[in-house]
Amino acid sequence: MVTLDERAEILSEALPYILKYKEKIIVIKYGGNAMIDEHLKQLVMEDVVMLNSLGMKVVLVHGGGPEISSMLKKVGKESKFVGGLRVTDEETIDIVTQVLAGKVNKNLVKQLNMAGGNAIGISGLDSGLIIADKLNKDLGFVGNIVDINPDVILDLLDMGYIPVVSTIGYDNDGNVYNINADTAAARIAGALNAEKFIAMTDIKGVLRDKNDDSTLMKYINVSEIKSLASSGIIDGGMIPKVECCVEAIRRGVKYVVIIDGRIPHSILIEMLTDDGAGTEFR
Repeated sequence: MVTLDERAEILSEALPYILKYKEKIIVIKYGGNAMIDEHLKQLVMEDVVMLNSLGMKVVLVHGGGPEISSMLKKVGKESKFVGGLRVTDEETIDIVTQVLAGKVNKNLVKQLNMAGGNAIGISGLDSGLIIADKLNKDLGFVGNIVDINPDVILDLLDMGYIPVVSTIGYDNDGNVYNINADTAAARIAGALNAEKFIAMTDIKGVLRDKNDDSTLMKYINVSEIKSLASSGIIDGGMIPKVECCVEAIRRGVKYVVIIDGRIPHSILIEMLTDDGAGTEFR
């Protein structure tokens, strides 16, 4: 049972951060277990709505890999991956578009609104938000980001909405591309001059010992990343996430952090407490 004194201490600790981030743009890349587990999903929606109600301008950028795989399975198509990226032929990109910009995006908008928010769903196709070209001919319609045009997001933020962004883009010939959500979120954060970029993942953060959560590295300087990778501390699926964090920093985002989306209310813990909830990159 939390005492009244403890509650007062929690609120006192949060106040400086509420003032610090008021009217600032916060980009959250939403995915992983927090997107599959319905209870965690509800808590994420509540966290986003709370930050928005506290005066922060929150942008939610999402993926939807498991939902895409599920739909492909239903239509009898096998999911194939190369280097962690989904091989996307012409039929698959149609399904990707339907799932990401349709089912997943609108479900998140509904849940945010039911939690008391005022959300609007858009995709990288809207108002030329994500301009892309082909990343690799062997991957098919998987996109490399050429440009981000953030005006539509800025307009929605100015009107008090919570933009929910699905990561598909298109080229000058009208071809649609599947864009890696981590990459897109980092680029969007940079284009928005966001104050903070939060990447949600399924581990505690960067660990010196992968089998020991107590070895969490609270802070990492960009200059350390090469040696951490060569020593195997940063490897596997963490490599592209760290690369996206570095990209966000290089594009001017002030605070960049990887947090554990499996922890209830991890967004609020990161945003409003001294200890935070993951690994911050500097």
